[in-house]
Amino acid sequence: MATENTITRYSQSQIDNDRRVLELLSQNFGTISAASSEIINLEAILNLPKGTEHFVADLHGEDEAFRHILKNASGNIKRKVREIYGNDMRDSDLAQFCSLIYYPEQKLELIREEETDIDNFYNITLHRLVKVLQSVSSKYTRSKVRKSLPKEYAYIIEELLHEAPSGESKQKYYNRIVETIISTGQADDFIIAICNVIQRLSIDRLHILGDIYDRGQGAHIILDTLADYKGFDIQWGNHDALWMGAAAGNDCCIANVLRIALRYSNMDTLEEGYGINLLPLATFAMETYSGDECKVFRPKTDKTCTTEDARHRALLSLMHKAITVIQFKLEGQMIDRHPEWKMENRKLLNAMSSDFSIVTIKGKTYPMRDSNFPTIDPEDPYRLTEEEQALVNKLHRSFIISDKLSRHIQLLLNHGALYNIMNSNLMFHASVPLNSDGTLKEIEVMGQRHSGKALLQSIGVLMRGAFNDDTPADVKEYARDYYWYLWCGPDSPLFDKEAMTTFERYFIEDKSTHEETKGFYYLLREREDVVDSILDAFEVKGEHRHIINGHVPVKAGKGEKPVKANGKLMVIDGGFAKAYHNTTGIAGYTLVYHSRGFELVQHEPFSSTEEAIRLGTDIKSTTQLVELSQNRVRVRDTDKGIELQSQINELRELLYAYRNGMMKTH
Repeated sequence: MATENTITRYSQSQIDNDRRVLELLSQNFGTISAASSEIINLEAILNLPKGTEHFVADLHGEDEAFRHILKNASGNIKRKVREIYGNDMRDSDLAQFCSLIYYPEQKLELIREEETDIDNFYNITLHRLVKVLQSVSSKYTRSKVRKSLPKEYAYIIEELLHEAPSGESKQKYYNRIVETIISTGQADDFIIAICNVIQRLSIDRLHILGDIYDRGQGAHIILDTLADYKGFDIQWGNHDALWMGAAAGNDCCIANVLRIALRYSNMDTLEEGYGINLLPLATFAMETYSGDECKVFRPKTDKTCTTEDARHRALLSLMHKAITVIQFKLEGQMIDRHPEWKMENRKLLNAMSSDFSIVTIKGKTYPMRDSNFPTIDPEDPYRLTEEEQALVNKLHRSFIISDKLSRHIQLLLNHGALYNIMNSNLMFHASVPLNSDGTLKEIEVMGQRHSGKALLQSIGVLMRGAFNDDTPADVKEYARDYYWYLWCGPDSPLFDKEAMTTFERYFIEDKSTHEETKGFYYLLREREDVVDSILDAFEVKGEHRHIINGHVPVKAGKGEKPVKANGKLMVIDGGFAKAYHNTTGIAGYTLVYHSRGFELVQHEPFSSTEEAIRLGTDIKSTTQLVELSQNRVRVRDTDKGIELQSQINELRELLYAYRNGMMKTH
């Protein structure tokens, strides 16, 4: 094969062997000139700095914080602006300027109300924005930048980008363009367009390492945002799998989704996002648990409680209890249906005394925090009453017929997988199951035993099977059930703990019963040799290779470090969800991988979009250099570079065939 700065000779037999590929290439590059031009173009791209990759994990429905971090590229835009204007702008002005880049439409409304000389503002701002855009676009080809530009302003923006004023005539030409934009009343639209392009070009690839869903109010808003986003991938998390299972019609998953939403008083995603009808649940709960204070089931929320809120929370508590009892019943039935999962120890309804006052677990007896269970038959505790079954059927239908939920799950399927490998980085949400000695653990899936890469691949195929029309009925049913195992099964790569102690957390005061013993991956991932063995098993190549995952919040407030195994493993779940902030002491990590290396960004809690627009506040972030490259990483050093080099080699072979008469030009 041809390499850079060499001329390779090809035999007639080699050309004949590769003829099919070369003929396909010739359809697009039918002349010597066309093939040569494309080689020159691709060689130029190989020498550009690599694009910036942005890694986020465990968003948990916090749409405002996610969208802000997307807009500010984890602080990269502000750092870029500071590099350019740090000596020319006060900090307060710089903050307001960055706020304009993040939220141009809303910020311009405020500025128009307050600014006394709006044309002067437009003039200064347009010049500044073009300079920032020149900086963030410098690592891309003109073609790629052009594709990011809005069609109506593409020509003018290109003129401003590539005709930087270097002489008096150029300066006049440049200034005249800006003046005309203002005089024709296009300044607002033009500023908005440039700001949006700056945002887009500041992140070349977005990696989301799981758990879009859960405690926050806006998982559906996050997915709506991603639906319009270019260049992203998702590694499914346990909460994503739970919602996928619910959308597939797994009643255990549906019950868990509802229970968690009620536990955190988060109904927006269900009701406003997906139109799930919760009236049947509310009616059933009020009829069944009337008079029950449901103290154990009061929602966890930090909102100020008015009289109206108190009534609403009382209703949520009733609904919370109703669906939790139903969940435990459904899970008991699921465990009986799949004895191969060996989860009989999680059937705890039958471990309660007949009056529900005590429960016996692992030979030890504990008092129950709640003993009012009118729908549980001590003789047959996992049987749903007729009313419960009717409710389950209604909830099942509500999830199945939600068009928007279906579209969002399809988005997860189209852009997602259990793991991804890109540029020597292995990404997954939670774990790779290990034995105590650090070797890969074999797990049985539908009668076949797999470990490591093969395990995640086989589970990924099974997960997709629940949504494919051509999946055999028995496999589809198993796949649908398996989503619940992924949520809480001991050998699930999305959970990997001995047990999910949901029952104990609700009903037993003794917190020692709440502990969830982690799998060996979490215990051994500090070891460099273990991380290396996992990377080897997944065939991750490269001198600088890493595992990047989330799932378990890093307790930064207690001194825990997100970088492990001598820098080869990075955990970027610092806790986006507000519910985690007291535990972690921060509000999440993000990871940025640009041409100069890796930067880990630790974020403080986000106040609100409104404050960011009005006051220019930003997420306070602390950047830690994880790995700095001696030389800038270029496109040729990436997976994309390998792909482009392969194309160059094929084009060189085509060019040789043209020049030597082995193939005819068009």
